[in-house]
Amino acid sequence: MSAAAAPPILEVDRVTMRFGGIVANSEVSFSVREGEIYAIIGPNGAGKTTLFNAITGIYQPTEGHVRFKGRPVRRLFTVGVVLRSLLIGAATALATSVAVNVTPLWIASIDAHMVYGESFPWMEALASFGRELRAAQQGLGWIVLLVGFVLGVGAHQVLWFNARRTPDLIARAGVARTFQNIRLFGEMTLLENVLVGMHARLHTGFWSSLLRLPRFFTERRVAEHEAMELLRFAGLEARADQAARSLPYGLQRRLEIARALASRPSVLLLDEPAAGMNPTETVELMDLIRRIRDRGVTVVLIEHHMRVVMGVSDRIVVLNFGRRIAEGTPEQIRCDPQCIEAYLGREELG
Repeated sequence: MSAAAAPPILEVDRVTMRFGGIVANSEVSFSVREGEIYAIIGPNGAGKTTLFNAITGIYQPTEGHVRFKGRPVRRLFTVGVVLRSLLIGAATALATSVAVNVTPLWIASIDAHMVYGESFPWMEALASFGRELRAAQQGLGWIVLLVGFVLGVGAHQVLWFNARRTPDLIARAGVARTFQNIRLFGEMTLLENVLVGMHARLHTGFWSSLLRLPRFFTERRVAEHEAMELLRFAGLEARADQAARSLPYGLQRRLEIARALASRPSVLLLDEPAAGMNPTETVELMDLIRRIRDRGVTVVLIEHHMRVVMGVSDRIVVLNFGRRIAEGTPEQIRCDPQCIEAYLGREELG
């Protein structure tokens, strides 16, 4: 199936991002078809990276929705969530009761029965404490328990709701990304950096790793083999045992792309991958992006380098001041008056 006929794999539906009084994105909408290279361009400050952050779960959209393969990526409300809420509510109720009722009454009982120079009457103090506690429970004690329970359940629900759509969940669903500023682990080798990218889909648990069970060694061998294949794909196989910080800037960009591919994404988001590259490295990057698409990975990129954008993109969307002002093929965008004005300004007739 060609990219033009393919269904949308990523949909951005009227996404708005507000930070106080600043509107970074305003009702931005577009859809990316499976198997295409889709570019997001615009002047500095147009809201491109903010939009990437909203897509990948770093930010929660103030308004609008992001759908991947036809549905929002978020954690489901299950029976386990309800049970954890009830357990946390019960624990909070108990802690609140102890803080409000039990501790003050016990301190008061000790003060009432302590006589200087005499042995402390523990049994009498405990009996008095029990009577006072029962009286308190008949009064406001149950209200304290109820308030503690409601606070515990409510706090857990707020935390769970805020964690419904997180970067790790979106990465596991099949959306990976690189960053505008390189985020490699400089002291680790190239191979280790790529292995880190595989973490989201490895299945070896804590005990298998701790006890060095056969499953641990089997999965590690498979992961190392696949990591070497990705380094070979990115042209970095010969440097697999070098520290990442020792690479030239252009190769660090390629390593970051290889690490993102390690999670086996369906969609790869590249944030200014050609930044800082020389002309030779730029041409090699364009070839790499095409080969990524040929592997069956849909590519969405932010880029200021117009040679890259026009050379590899199937379609382009243009942002300016957080709004979408144009969308189309490279030929259509090249001649669009609004795009020309956004980049070059408008001529004032005097």
